[in-house]
Amino acid sequence: MSVFARLVEQLADLLTPLFHASAAAAAIILFTALVRLLVHPLSRAAARGRRAQAALQPRIADLRKKHAKDPRRLQRAVLELHTQEKVSPFAGVLPGLLQLPAFFLLYHLFSGTSIGGGSNSLLDHRLLAAPLGGRWADALSNGGVFGAAGLVYLGLFAVVAAVATANYLRARRTTAARPAPAAAGDQVPGLAAVTRVTPFLSFFTLVTVAVVPLAAALYLVTSTAWSAAEQTLLYR
Repeated sequence: MSVFARLVEQLADLLTPLFHASAAAAAIILFTALVRLLVHPLSRAAARGRRAQAALQPRIADLRKKHAKDPRRLQRAVLELHTQEKVSPFAGVLPGLLQLPAFFLLYHLFSGTSIGGGSNSLLDHRLLAAPLGGRWADALSNGGVFGAAGLVYLGLFAVVAAVATANYLRARRTTAARPAPAAAGDQVPGLAAVTRVTPFLSFFTLVTVAVVPLAAALYLVTSTAWSAAEQTLLYR
């Protein structure tokens, strides 16, 4: 944790001439971009996997006709097809999972008052008027929704809402372009639930931004916006 704290401090020191009091916030945005760049090859692989999965749909439709009266055999056949073609039905999940450690590091880093036995100086940093270690509840109790800190959160909420809406509409268009979903028996176990929930994940980010320290919220907002831009490029 202390090593990670020093990394954030060093990045903030480098950015101070440009961003002054918000240098640590800029460092978090830069750190998030570096994490996303590292994960990008996996995101590209996930995009290829999803395209390959879409290409399997005609063959899955044939299997559905062949095993219409045997749902268990149909499910096994679909799984075997994915294995044979080396296509993961959960393409796209891994890049998101690999980002969780960075988020939790920031969460813990800006939640504690001490680091390595000393005071946590990172809590003194701000994004404009909002402390990076503070939460939306703190902003509401210190100036209200339209106070100086509250306006910072309103800006973050606006970005997340815009990105979430764009992601949801894109997911709807993608779903509409696909063949009609198969009967419940041919679904890969767990895939249907993932498919239903995925378009709404960005909206859940609104709740997370409201309850976690601002530093972690800034990571989430930056990563969510990056994901939207990345998916637009990979799936155009």
